[in-house]
Amino acid sequence: MKIFAGTSNLPLAKSICSSIGLELGKCTVSSFPDGETFVKIEENVRGEDVFLIQSTSPPSNHHLMEMFILMDALRRASASRITAVLPFYGYARQDRKDQPRVPITAKLVANLLVAAGANRVLAMDLHAQQIQGFFDIPVDHLYAAPVMYDYIKQKQLSDLVVVSPDVGGLKMAHAYSQVLGAGLAIVAKRRKNATEIESMTVIGEIKGNNILMVDDLTETAGTLTTASALLKKEGAKTIYACVSHAILNDLGIERLRKSNIDELITTDTVLRPAIEGVNITTLSVAGLLGEAIKRINCNSSVTSLFEFKGGRTS
Repeated sequence: MKIFAGTSNLPLAKSICSSIGLELGKCTVSSFPDGETFVKIEENVRGEDVFLIQSTSPPSNHHLMEMFILMDALRRASASRITAVLPFYGYARQDRKDQPRVPITAKLVANLLVAAGANRVLAMDLHAQQIQGFFDIPVDHLYAAPVMYDYIKQKQLSDLVVVSPDVGGLKMAHAYSQVLGAGLAIVAKRRKNATEIESMTVIGEIKGNNILMVDDLTETAGTLTTASALLKKEGAKTIYACVSHAILNDLGIERLRKSNIDELITTDTVLRPAIEGVNITTLSVAGLLGEAIKRINCNSSVTSLFEFKGGRTS
């Protein structure tokens, strides 16, 4: 088994290798003067079970193309199996035709991954579960939840209510509430456009409780910050937000600085510079991904990583 990585999140790739006692494979990734990506695998991979780690975080198109080129190089170097490890799967929000004449880009990315040489995929907290069905190759879907649970349990929060900031995240919120023994509530929203929310309503008992909002992804933080303002108005005490992938652009950072969110709990699936003025706790999923890679390599069960109290995390 050998593990290689693109340039999108090298610290995570090194942590994954460290967690399973392997060296990160040597490869050169550089650019021609016109911006074209050039890669070279610097060691023998003939007949090897290869895992390629790359998050499709911004700049998304650049990191995707880099991954395709790395996979092509590995395939042409006679790797026996290539597993695309995507801690963050970009374009996942474009998973259906919700307007006339729009693409289903999540499916396009799936097709491109297979065309580039992927024999299987390992992803974490996909925006929509059905994306697994866009592939005709095996997909192992991991959840960051076990890492989140451990951290939240250490806080020993009383009167905890888990809140889904939109109806689509209800299943995830329900799983958190079951494991943490907490209440459950939903914020029903109506979206105006990609960055603005028009109206929101809370369904559930909030007053006097500590709140844990759970979501898979935030970029502009519009949903989280608008929901937190409404929850505070309804009488919430402390508000925590738990998000697997916090990409956070300038607008999102500005909104979080002004928001009622006391702590944003996230993971290292995407590389993010230090942000001042926002209380962010970044938990590592390297151990989880490393264990999954080991199990895939030796054909063991990955599902058993996510069994809690006799049930699944999601």
